[in-house]
Amino acid sequence: MFGKIEIFDKRYSELNKKIYEPSVAADVDEYNKIMKEIRELEPVVLKYREYKQARKTIEESLELLADSGQDAEIKELAQLELDEAKAAVETLSDELKILLLPKDPNDDRNVIIEIRGGAGGEESALFSAVLYRMYTMYAERKGFKTEIINANETELGGFKEISFMVNGSGAYSRFKYESGVHRVQRVPETESQGRIHTSTTTVAVLPEADEVELEINPNDLKIDTFRSSGAGGQHINKTSSAIRITHIPTGMVVECQDERSQYKNKDKALKVLKSRLLRQKQEAQDSAISAERKSQVGSGDRSERIRTYNYPQGRLTDHRIGLTLYKLEDILNGDLDEVIDNLTAADRAEKLRESMES
Repeated sequence: MFGKIEIFDKRYSELNKKIYEPSVAADVDEYNKIMKEIRELEPVVLKYREYKQARKTIEESLELLADSGQDAEIKELAQLELDEAKAAVETLSDELKILLLPKDPNDDRNVIIEIRGGAGGEESALFSAVLYRMYTMYAERKGFKTEIINANETELGGFKEISFMVNGSGAYSRFKYESGVHRVQRVPETESQGRIHTSTTTVAVLPEADEVELEINPNDLKIDTFRSSGAGGQHINKTSSAIRITHIPTGMVVECQDERSQYKNKDKALKVLKSRLLRQKQEAQDSAISAERKSQVGSGDRSERIRTYNYPQGRLTDHRIGLTLYKLEDILNGDLDEVIDNLTAADRAEKLRESMES
């Protein structure tokens, strides 16, 4: 492991010198390429340098302790430094192993999130709106931008279905664990008797596909136009600007009616279609590699119940990692970092275990 990191350290030093060369400074593409590589290497290299410093402290402390000419006070300080350095070496070694794990190639991508009402009728649609609000508030906290692609709103303000894009570097890394079935337990707004109901909503998180990754044959697409409509069926646009695209080989159907421009709706719908096809392709590849290997935090399958939101208890439980937090109101207001950080840590721990076993 450390031989590999030494190569990274050497390369990092070379790049930091190269970035100041006049020829590089004059070439924007080359400069950005080098800076990107520096940013990728930096976390590992800086952590490794901390590790090396801790090892050096251990050696120096042992020398002082072995020196019979040193007084008791110096030796006592040396022993303290030795104990701290040994603990640091152990911690830093574990952190380096995690940093060296293969990075998810999708982590830096934008994402498309699709939320659909499940069991529970109108209550499920209302909870879909709650999840949409939670995700957009979280995205705002992280500095991401959101943009609605398509929404099918109910008369009470819920969503039978809503899809939206989250734009920003690292968006997928923060939202990728949200795919699955979200269960809510609460007294519905539509319930007059005050009884607690259970309903479900499904979430799918798709990494945005790059243009070069998927080429779609135009002959494989059936494109229809129709009028945009709002809740209750009233028309919000008198022109046929809404777009429905059917991918004939797979039968996938994507609709977009958020924009007044037919061209913009078509562009958004194609982005969703490409992202769905990319997800399908990646899932097929993963299955081919190994049907058994699944992250500890779940496969991301939309049929898998991943989380429960219990309103009477103010409790959120993530069933994949056994995490329970009694701060439901904060979480629904976009305070998702603690949940996502725990899921990320569990995923890394499982990948580390697998890498050590293989």
